[in-house]
Amino acid sequence: MSPSHLRRALTAGLMAALVSILPARAETLDKVTFGTNWVAEAEHGGFFQAVADGTYKKYGLDVTIVPGGPNENNRMLLIAGKIDFFMAANTLMSFDAVANNVPVVTIAAVFQKDPQVMLTQPDAKVAKIEDLKPLTLFVSKEGMTSYFQWLKSEYGFNEKNVRPYNFNPQPFIANPKSAMQGYVTSEPFAVEKAAGFKPNVLLLADYGFNTYSTLIETRRDVVEKKPDLVQRFVDASMIGWYNYIYRDNSAGNALIKKLNPEMTDDLLAYSVAKMKEYGIVDSGDSLKNGIGAMSDERYTSFFNKMVKAGVVKADLDFRKSYTLRFVNKGVGVELRPNKP
Repeated sequence: MSPSHLRRALTAGLMAALVSILPARAETLDKVTFGTNWVAEAEHGGFFQAVADGTYKKYGLDVTIVPGGPNENNRMLLIAGKIDFFMAANTLMSFDAVANNVPVVTIAAVFQKDPQVMLTQPDAKVAKIEDLKPLTLFVSKEGMTSYFQWLKSEYGFNEKNVRPYNFNPQPFIANPKSAMQGYVTSEPFAVEKAAGFKPNVLLLADYGFNTYSTLIETRRDVVEKKPDLVQRFVDASMIGWYNYIYRDNSAGNALIKKLNPEMTDDLLAYSVAKMKEYGIVDSGDSLKNGIGAMSDERYTSFFNKMVKAGVVKADLDFRKSYTLRFVNKGVGVELRPNKP
């Protein structure tokens, strides 16, 4: 064989070998639309990271994120078939979907701990959750129908000291004998900026309010007809979250700031630090099973607490609200540092 023929034969063999080891997926990407429940922020960072750093593309997906906001209802778009996936706030939304025969199902839980907190001023003598009872409590309407009912049934709280919380920290700042609801990733930062003091923080999840948060929902027909697409979206999203929490998240943050120009670098850094400090994303079951982990035991525990609190009815078939089919596979755990 001549040298030129030999080179062509070797080149052809090499190309055949490369084709045999590359994924068989077509070059065209599956288009996916994911709606969040609020404007772009660090609490959604893993999804933006997976778009920005090409993780979704590596999984054969062309993902468009549609941010939510005060005048947006992306869950309705999911139900109507206009988007493919939606970010639900917490497990109570999933229970409510079952109660109202809404054909959606939770396929992953990004937050192992709900970031809901109660804040107090530094001089308030509050060491545990029961110490909040004598204080004036600023609680939103949504809080009154959810976690506050649990505080009543579990710890004996009542409404006599509750005042409406309208997402303005000034009444709390002006009253040293008060407590205010918030998210551990944002409100403490805002209070410190506005008042010049660091508030005390009580994370309700650490006292037994064990709802999952930042859930991924889709329609039941998507699960039934496109399980491979669902699995790829879940897996790529969780890789995005590992990269956002533990690695260089500059690409994700740049996309967040592009979509939300009011977002600042210091708030992004603060939010990520608090998610890590409190184990919001990666703790408990996720340490072994991967970010996004869920369990029947956890759902049952939270359901029983909500029944006791009168938030949901005891005959609700809550297991219809979720599926474990796409999680608990340990996807991405190798990306976590030795000390999470």
